[in-house]
Amino acid sequence: MKRTSLSDSLCPVARTLDLIGDWWTLLIVRDALGGVRRFSEFQRSLGVAKNILSSRLKTLVAEGVMQIGPASDGSAYQEYVLTQKGKDLYPILIALGQWGNQYMFNENETCSRVVERETQQPLAPIKLRSQDGRELAAEQVEVIVGQKGTNFAS
Repeated sequence: MKRTSLSDSLCPVARTLDLIGDWWTLLIVRDALGGVRRFSEFQRSLGVAKNILSSRLKTLVAEGVMQIGPASDGSAYQEYVLTQKGKDLYPILIALGQWGNQYMFNENETCSRVVERETQQPLAPIKLRSQDGRELAAEQVEVIVGQKGTNFAS
């Protein structure tokens, strides 16, 4: 089945999913955030077919989510490193993980969780917040269309 491009959509969610919407891409970014850098490490960690991994990595590099650099150990290998654009996906992955921990595991089932490195304490749940920091419920939020960078509130 041919995939439909969402790159011209007015919806930022659709455009984002056009780039990172398949599970392999998000898992590659997840692993990269965890320190995985080499093709063979991604392949071993994910168990993904080499052709799929190669395709996803090429797209991530072409879109500026990752860049290729020389191996940090001085060997002839290349490494895939997240750019700031790639690192900025971390809150999305944290939110997905928090949702998954809440709804996809039974009460006493073993699962991974994200903690603050220094304290080993779980992160606070990601919430919708207003410009002034108030927590908002989904019913208090709406989507409107306007030019990026302008205040188009009525």
